[in-house]
Amino acid sequence: MEFEISNSVVKEYRPPKEKMNPWEPDFFLHEKEIQADGRIKPVNTIFLTNRECPFKCVMCDLWRHTLDEPTPKGAIPHQIKYALDRLPKADVIKLYNSGNFFDGKAIPRQDYDRIAGLLSSFEHVIVENHPKLIGRFITDFKDRLPGSFEIAMGLESIHPNVLPKLNKQITKKDFIDAVSFLSQADISTRAFILLNPPFLTDENENIEWCLKSVEFAFDAGVSACSVIPTRDGNGIMDHLRKLGEYLPPKLTALETVFDEALKLQKGRVFCDVWDLEKFSSCNDCIGARKSRIEKMNYTQTVLPTVECKCY
Repeated sequence: MEFEISNSVVKEYRPPKEKMNPWEPDFFLHEKEIQADGRIKPVNTIFLTNRECPFKCVMCDLWRHTLDEPTPKGAIPHQIKYALDRLPKADVIKLYNSGNFFDGKAIPRQDYDRIAGLLSSFEHVIVENHPKLIGRFITDFKDRLPGSFEIAMGLESIHPNVLPKLNKQITKKDFIDAVSFLSQADISTRAFILLNPPFLTDENENIEWCLKSVEFAFDAGVSACSVIPTRDGNGIMDHLRKLGEYLPPKLTALETVFDEALKLQKGRVFCDVWDLEKFSSCNDCIGARKSRIEKMNYTQTVLPTVECKCY
């Protein structure tokens, strides 16, 4: 490496941000997801617009659709209502905010009552949060909800040389402690796991450490893991690729990880299919392979591989 990773270095390589309206969500969608009890239920996912996360993780590109200033009071309830007025009914809701739900400058705590009121019809609520942002404010919010509550947290990788370099500012112990705290409060957890994080450039090692990270997360007590292929395009990742410090994952590697993670049978495993074409070297089979992954997300069973000359 020719430089040490820091917040200022990560920001130095960024392209410009998008101009965001704090009174409208960035995006929202209706989908389905298998639940802990094995039932597939409709899910409304809202990508909220709010203040940028203070943790400048090397691989993150979510900052593109965030605000530079603290989120105005009342803006988050307005965004949620805006989306729900346009979405069909669902049993589960995900509130993803490109950072941390329990960062008070991203989601003002004065809005908790109004937010909880808007979520009163949902059986299950999922938000995302940093493992270090743990405290009584979480249980205060949970107590306002009539249904069950879940928090998704980025573990990313347990590789001893990778995790300290991601600028996430957590350790494996931080993650274990967060899951333990939340479990004691009757809050379920899921983990985000990276395939091919920066600073690990051997294909076989990437598969090995991704699976080790999934197993670690389950052993820590999470109920689900989402495997995410690491992408460039955020500035610093493009630079790391030029330096040989980042290797884009292959679709075959992602499929291997998903297959083997499901075989662990320790909990639900989901595979991110957004922009999956970016990791494929074959236009003939990408549609069928994407469809296979999507079906495996729903069924949690390993399906026969797609036959193609590109394998």
